[in-house]
Amino acid sequence: MAEVILVDLVHPNCPRHKQCLEERVNKFLSSLGNGTSEPVYLILQQHAGCSEEINEAFVLQKCAGLNGRVRVLTDSSSVAVLYAFKQAADELNVRHVHVVTCNARRAELQECEKQLFTDLYTFTYCSVLDYSSCPFTQLHTTQLTQLKEQISGFLQRLPALRGEITVLKSSLISDCFAHGFTTRTGGISYISTLGSLNLFSSSRRRDSRAVVAENLRRLALHAGFQPQQFHLSKVNHGSDVWVMNKPEPENYDAIVTNQQGVVIAAPGADCMPLLFADPVEKVIGVAHAGWKGTLMGVAMATVNAMVREFGSELANVVAVIGPSVGPCCFTLEQNSARNFQAIHPDCVRDAESPMPYVDIRLATRVLLEKGGLLPEHIQDNTVTNRPNLTLCTSCHPDSFFSHVRDGLNFGTQIGFLWIKKPHEFEQSDP
Repeated sequence: MAEVILVDLVHPNCPRHKQCLEERVNKFLSSLGNGTSEPVYLILQQHAGCSEEINEAFVLQKCAGLNGRVRVLTDSSSVAVLYAFKQAADELNVRHVHVVTCNARRAELQECEKQLFTDLYTFTYCSVLDYSSCPFTQLHTTQLTQLKEQISGFLQRLPALRGEITVLKSSLISDCFAHGFTTRTGGISYISTLGSLNLFSSSRRRDSRAVVAENLRRLALHAGFQPQQFHLSKVNHGSDVWVMNKPEPENYDAIVTNQQGVVIAAPGADCMPLLFADPVEKVIGVAHAGWKGTLMGVAMATVNAMVREFGSELANVVAVIGPSVGPCCFTLEQNSARNFQAIHPDCVRDAESPMPYVDIRLATRVLLEKGGLLPEHIQDNTVTNRPNLTLCTSCHPDSFFSHVRDGLNFGTQIGFLWIKKPHEFEQSDP
């Protein structure tokens, strides 16, 4: 399903609510002309003195000629009813929404579109529901600002899905740092492949910035950091590193800093979130490493930036490879796989097949050891004396998102890290 019609019958605080509702429905039906083959969603806001049941029954009766293609959505707030529409649209895999509304409501609907939808959807607006006797007026700029707060407040009240937030931690990282790798539980994202703690919004996926911001707020509350101090690497599948005391590049896959309290993070959904920590100089780094970034050397580029910019010594740096796709599930074309075979023969299985299996984690370990990190300072799935954090994202659908497994509309988990301030470290001491 690609297109639907959204008829906006929301009319808050109108003293002529019933009359306006009838006029709006008549105008909509008149605008259809020869009718429509697209599903029609009519949204209503519950109005004081006019029950939901009466409104729905009236609207459905008026639209009986549309052969059952009409669905009425109603709730106590404009935000709630638009969120209900988004859920319905996502169930139908909708990409295009034709909005029938009035000029007074257009700005509010466009702000809700910006907050609750992504560029994957396209909206066209038709203001045919205007009539001179309607007393309802357009929202002022200050009211639109309040609308953002209403959207945020609505999302904060939604229940967590798929259980509570769970964060994986490494005993290799010193207590002077706070860190973790997220799993997929405890957020509000409802689409199956994004549910529920998706932490990245993309123009090519269905989770909006507002939903991801709420997921991040919940993670921050759980982990103990301020969302305003959070910095996620801007993935370019390369080896560029942002040193945080320098201007921020347009794109980069890694971040290093020695600033206390600043949370740096790297995304992953099969690609590796890498965490680096130097407990001597109190320096940290994160990197997003897919197969391209691995071959381009993003892991050692991050470590080298810690050494060059903040005086870290290679012997003091620890590295933890987070949940990522394993060699059990990840394949590459033979020409690309040969590059991993050149790093170490064990990085490739069935090398002569058209699509060999590739171990990007082992390649990362080999490159880090060649770069000067101590083998015992690297935690991955080969380490047996610590809990395994480098689980295969594709093999664990209940715990992790996976592009390989779930396709283009996939969710994202992260690895995050920050240097504790003195009072945080004191609070964490036994």
